[in-house]
Amino acid sequence: MKKVFLYNSLSSKKEEFQPKDPNSVKVYSCGPTVYNYPHIGNIRSFLFVDTLRRTLRLAGYQLSQAMNITDVDDKIINQSIENNTTIEEFTKEWIDIFFKELETMRIQKLEFYPKATDSVPEMIEILERLSRNKLLYEKDGSFYFPVRSFIPYGKLSKIDVTGLQTGTRYDTDEYDKGDVRDFVLWKSPKHEKEKFWQTTNFGNGRPGWHLECSAMIRKIFGSGVDIHTGGIDLMFPHHENEIAQSEGAYPGESFVSLWMHCEHLLVDGEKMSKSKGNFYTLKDILDKENDPKVLRFLFLSSHYRSKLNFSLTKLKEGKQALDRIQNTIYRLMSYLKLETTSADVFNQLPITNTKRETDEFLSAIFDDLNSPKALGIVFDTCKTINTKLESSELDTNQATFYLDFFRVVNSLFDTFSFVQEKEETSENIVEKLEELILKRKEAKQRKDFASADSFRSQALELGYTLIDTKEGETKWKRNNQT
Repeated sequence: MKKVFLYNSLSSKKEEFQPKDPNSVKVYSCGPTVYNYPHIGNIRSFLFVDTLRRTLRLAGYQLSQAMNITDVDDKIINQSIENNTTIEEFTKEWIDIFFKELETMRIQKLEFYPKATDSVPEMIEILERLSRNKLLYEKDGSFYFPVRSFIPYGKLSKIDVTGLQTGTRYDTDEYDKGDVRDFVLWKSPKHEKEKFWQTTNFGNGRPGWHLECSAMIRKIFGSGVDIHTGGIDLMFPHHENEIAQSEGAYPGESFVSLWMHCEHLLVDGEKMSKSKGNFYTLKDILDKENDPKVLRFLFLSSHYRSKLNFSLTKLKEGKQALDRIQNTIYRLMSYLKLETTSADVFNQLPITNTKRETDEFLSAIFDDLNSPKALGIVFDTCKTINTKLESSELDTNQATFYLDFFRVVNSLFDTFSFVQEKEETSENIVEKLEELILKRKEAKQRKDFASADSFRSQALELGYTLIDTKEGETKWKRNNQT
């Protein structure tokens, strides 16, 4: 196993990851509440989970990983009643859409996708234990967790509960950050059409949102987990409440060893809001004829613990950056005469993985999933490759290694292709080349030779060489073509 360092929200520092069983690392991630299309902030959070998974697998760990599906909460109940349907019928469509969007974004399938409604017996067991441990009380048919009675409350989010007044409660599944109140565990029905479960000791009702994750973790893993992930907005109150009810029900048992949280996604510098017109779902992005690989690449170009400011302009810039790397891969394939190779043929190439670039790439990823630093190494490597190709300094062994390097890169990014068919130069490429030739000519006229060279380099990254003729004209030639 390779050493991996991850930032633990509980300790507020990076720690060497040391799971209880490296051959079965237990990871639980908060997933979607299925009542609508996931927005791109949700997608970023799911990609963060995918990056963690791929990183740990690159390091040699075997995973037992789960992402929950919340299929019962206030929003779902209200919308199912409005649509005169059951919550099962209402959520089925959105669950199917969720899985299709994961596939679209090349997010690896996990071992478990538990639904909240399948874990009600485990929820009742937790309620029974909390009742025996005097960490549960009833009010108007609903049951609540007394926050002040759980001494460690606030250890994850660093929330201070000393000023909490006894008996202040929230009956909703969500509430504002910073407002600490006793949270609902089991809710009595408020509508005659509302979904409920019958219990012996807690009456008819349904679970509060916070209780669901604790029960699903208990059902799948039997106890706690090595890593628990989610968006930064879930740290409080959701994750704090998970700790309280889980450790309150099973005192002395470690619930989560390491907490990881993904930062917010902004749009044009602001929080997403439908009223501001800056709210995007994945469907919105794809409907504008954007490539999902570009969105994946753009999200991975930012560190998961940094706010990402999304814009359609940055999406275009992401495509240009992605194309630079892809064209370098195609140049290597052309050099090795692998233009029409299939993925299977490529995978038969020998794996060396001993060169500096690969080691540096992996070191960056193993340092708290530092994908921006890893991407910087990729771009530096592209520059080196293109320079060597241009000066005829690259040999077959080096080219084969570099292709292998990109295979390691792609095991994390999963945005690149290693299948290139021979085809005529497209009209789009011709337009780009003609534009570069014009810009290069103008730069030379004003004696800006650095810019002139940069335009020539851009053509190289597209897979073409700009050739200056004796007559003073500039023509282009596809690399490795006679």
